Amino acid sequence: QVQLVESGGGSVQAGGSLRLSCAAYGYTYSSNCMGWFRQAPGKEREGVAVIYTGGGSTYYADSVKGRFTISQDNAKNTVYLQMNSLKPEDTAMYYCAADECVYGLGFYEYKYWGQGTQVTVSS
Repeated sequence: QVQLVESGGGSVQAGGSLRLSCAAYGYTYSSNCMGWFRQAPGKEREGVAVIYTGGGSTYYADSVKGRFTISQDNAKNTVYLQMNSLKPEDTAMYYCAADECVYGLGFYEYKYWGQGTQVTVSS
């Protein structure tokens, strides 16, 4: 059974930083797409950043480029999202997701999802 376990959310003031972690269990971690999506209240879910675990290629939403960095630790089957210069508009539930990259590296309906971790940024 595939499990994606997120951690690292919390509350921070604008301009601050947070680091999210997503550990994958029961999942063939290598050569897959893993990443982060978010959903704010009243809004649709949107892609934030994804990484190809087989080679490290990354893809970011325009709204987070230059502020967020996605990375991986293959030995731990874990993907990270370092979020710097946070803004109130980054407030959302952040979800980890994984897929066999059936549509390539990008934002689409991934096959596996975590439960989510809340990120709240105050002004």
